[in-house]
Amino acid sequence: MEKPNILMIVTDHWSAGLLGAAGHTAIHTPTLNQLCRNGVRFTNCYSEHPVCIPARRSLMTGTPARVHGDRRFQPRLEMPDLPTLAQTFRDAGYQAQAVGKTHTYPQRDRLGFDDVHLDDEGRTLYGVTDDYEIYLGDKGYLGQQFGHGMSNNAYQTTPWHLPEEAHATNWATDTLARQIRRRDPKRPGLWYLGYRHPHPPLVPPQRFLDHYQGVDLDEPFIGEWARDPAMLPYHLQAIAARGGYSERESRAARRAFYALCTHIDQQIGALIGTIREEGILDNTIILFTSDHGDMLGNHNMWAKQTFYEWSAGIPMILVGTENCRRTGFNRTDDRLVALQDVMPTLLDLAGIDIPDSVVGRSMVSDDRRETLYGEFGEVGHCSRMLRDRTHKLIYYPVGNIFHLFDLEKDPDEMVNLADDPANAQTLERMKVQLLAELYGSDEEWIKDDAFVGSPARTFHPGPNRGLSLTRGHQWPVPPVNPKGDMNFFPEAPEDWDGSV
Repeated sequence: MEKPNILMIVTDHWSAGLLGAAGHTAIHTPTLNQLCRNGVRFTNCYSEHPVCIPARRSLMTGTPARVHGDRRFQPRLEMPDLPTLAQTFRDAGYQAQAVGKTHTYPQRDRLGFDDVHLDDEGRTLYGVTDDYEIYLGDKGYLGQQFGHGMSNNAYQTTPWHLPEEAHATNWATDTLARQIRRRDPKRPGLWYLGYRHPHPPLVPPQRFLDHYQGVDLDEPFIGEWARDPAMLPYHLQAIAARGGYSERESRAARRAFYALCTHIDQQIGALIGTIREEGILDNTIILFTSDHGDMLGNHNMWAKQTFYEWSAGIPMILVGTENCRRTGFNRTDDRLVALQDVMPTLLDLAGIDIPDSVVGRSMVSDDRRETLYGEFGEVGHCSRMLRDRTHKLIYYPVGNIFHLFDLEKDPDEMVNLADDPANAQTLERMKVQLLAELYGSDEEWIKDDAFVGSPARTFHPGPNRGLSLTRGHQWPVPPVNPKGDMNFFPEAPEDWDGSV
């Protein structure tokens, strides 16, 4: 039987709800909506480690952090010695090409692909000038990709300052389209496309900003539990400290974010058009997902690193080959799935043996999990999640705090049920299930089979000297910078409020 081609599209910061097919009233995603009608959308998909690098390790190895070794975000940690998705497909005779963001170390680690055309967002601090920057130089825009002045981890916005064809989204699409045209016609292809957006900087081309002119955008929502920053767990105090955006800035950020999504949606359409014109679309599997979502001001929070729906909930769209009875079409599937399930799913559909190291489950099999465990961070900035069919439990060890939500009745997580006597039985049952998942340093939070956590703390926001990782001119190439890593939670000493 002829092996199918695989097109795997991975964005950055795209929440599950940001699809017209998911009922969003403002965002415009016609291509992705069409993919949903041509396949299956998984409505309970999560990033089990909602921050870039750990999430991508799960995606590429089919394993959770307990196996691949990173639940914190360790930018200088090499990939574990595990079979990767790409290498497993190559071992089965596939040609494997990757374009865009992979977020690995060392940066030229190919992860098992034959080749990677890299967009590493100008991370010259690790010693590599990526292929997108080289492209800009070839086009006469040497070192100018960050000439817009926007931060890579903040939510101010401005239109893209170079021609649209030089935007990272266009470059990634065009580069992969060329690789597909150059494929070996005697071998099936695995094609990975890693879009860097809608991750900040929020710099969409002007015509996509114009697309949202006059559109009524949804407003951020805030649960009662999130209204008083002083009452939040330590980790959430740090997350909330990233905010401080005015209503005008918040509205502009949401508009620009949606514009970046629509830009990607249009480019995906162009890429699928290339595959169709090559005459291979009917034998191509398409998967669309993201490494994690973005809170976008909901519950007074921005970005990722939490287990609330807009941070940890991600889209998962799967389109099979022509008349594939295993994926079907125009349907949704509410099973609990995660990024670790991508590798076994694609291997399963391609008829390739799944390595024994893989922990994830095929999303087109009958093997459905009853609960899904998620973990982020260690020591102070950390949280743990347990999700079952109806409820979500989030645990903050610092202060020994629990948040419990009934997602069937409260999908926006407005009401914390952890202190509600009517939900005590559900809370205790899920605590027992969560206890069984903890390992390593987490065991310090347990005494006599009960959660005790660690002492409560108050987060003291410090100066953000790096402006949330703002980058500058990339020519001459900046030097290797051992202190250039992102500080997600700049904190001041407890005894200093900045006064002199």
